[in-house]
Amino acid sequence: MHDKLNRMKQEYESIPIPDELGEMVNRTIASRRTKQKAMPWLAGAAAACILLFASVNVSPAFAKAMSEVPVLGQIVKVITIQEYTEQNDKTDVHLKTPGIAGTGDPELEQSLNTKYLEENKKLYEGFKDEVAQLEKSGGGHLGLESGYEVVTDTDRLLTLSRYVVESAGSAAESRKYDTIDKINHIVITLPSLFSDDHYVQVISDNIKEQMLQQMKDDPGKVYWVEQSGNEPDIPEEELFRSITKDQNFYINQDSKLVISFDEYDVAPGYMGVVEFTIPTEAIQDLLVSNKYVQ
Repeated sequence: MHDKLNRMKQEYESIPIPDELGEMVNRTIASRRTKQKAMPWLAGAAAACILLFASVNVSPAFAKAMSEVPVLGQIVKVITIQEYTEQNDKTDVHLKTPGIAGTGDPELEQSLNTKYLEENKKLYEGFKDEVAQLEKSGGGHLGLESGYEVVTDTDRLLTLSRYVVESAGSAAESRKYDTIDKINHIVITLPSLFSDDHYVQVISDNIKEQMLQQMKDDPGKVYWVEQSGNEPDIPEEELFRSITKDQNFYINQDSKLVISFDEYDVAPGYMGVVEFTIPTEAIQDLLVSNKYVQ
């Protein structure tokens, strides 16, 4: 098994970096040279991450795929800058890393693309550790998949969702979102939408109401939320109480705020990743403006 892991590591680290990606990295790093003395770690980290982890398939199949890259709005493109697959009798790995280009802001692109590369690099390294531990305890089969999808594309906003599915008998899915203002070249955070922290309680209360109503309307739905006279059979400390200040969220095509929870966060696994669209009227008085949420 250790030999397989070593081969897996060698194959992974020997994936060639195509000219297209190298040129893109060089351009973005060159644009920051005047700032390297203040933040020398940034360019080094980006280069190291790409050298260790990035690859783009430059086969004819890749050339065809590039010709079919969706254009978001009129400028921004999302492409696959790394894809890695490993399958054997013990492991099943498929990692797909997105990259953003064409925003008109090389610094923003470098920051996001480096983050996406580092996310999958960390996933891969953690997976290797889990495989090694499993082998010590008698073996088994582990799976890891990562990918992405565009969930919002408007004239102003782009939301990119990255998902991870980890499996060891059963599977668990988690998601992360970046919602980008394509005009102002910024990544929108949940706190930035609101004038103060009161949004945490208001949104949490609305989600609890939605959970209770959904369970009333559909007995097949179950949420771990306090309910009078019919408490779920889980420890009280695991009941949903509140979102976090930086809760997973995105803004959908209809300019509505959507709060997202990973699988097993607030409901049994069969419910999968669950989302709640927050009525704008419930948060209107707390919004900084209606530029994004309407």
